Amino acid sequence: MIGRIEGQLVEITDNVVLLAVGGVGYEVEVTHGVLAGLPGRDKAVRLYTHFVVREDAQQLYGFGSRGERDLFRVLIRISGVGPKLALALISSMTLAELASAVRHDDVDVLVRVPGVGRKKAERLLVELRDKLPETVVPETAPARPAEGMAVQEAERALVALGYRAPEAARLVASVKGEAEGTEAIVRAVLKRVAGQTETAS
Repeated sequence: MIGRIEGQLVEITDNVVLLAVGGVGYEVEVTHGVLAGLPGRDKAVRLYTHFVVREDAQQLYGFGSRGERDLFRVLIRISGVGPKLALALISSMTLAELASAVRHDDVDVLVRVPGVGRKKAERLLVELRDKLPETVVPETAPARPAEGMAVQEAERALVALGYRAPEAARLVASVKGEAEGTEAIVRAVLKRVAGQTETAS
């Protein structure tokens, strides 16, 4: 089992990062949160990982914290939840938000995740009620900073405009520190994309 990986960031393709470790390049599929926090190319990246082996493929999944990785392992043991859906769940909300949804049986939070209908959300809440790992359930669930809320809302707005979710996460990360608030972040992204298009033409 590969539990953690540390290497230089070589490239990013959609939500897959290529890390150079001891002369070997590892492709790691990561969450939107990891994408948003990635440093520049050739910089060091450290991820908690889970290695999935199937008959037709071998895939390494990467997470920014042990809590995310532990939750991923719980989710993929639930019937009907594969690695892709588990990654989408972790990418769509913070660990504290998920823990809160489970405690309060909040179906509406889960149905906002792509691929999760109401029946599946209800089953997930039941399955997770007694299975959330300790690394996922803080003693006091911290409130999400306003900046974090704006980032996620900006990503959702870009997805609504036709961008793929991983691309939206990268674009929002690219203007980090340049704008505050959802609308300002979206405007900054669109301005940067327009400038890149004009340069390319």
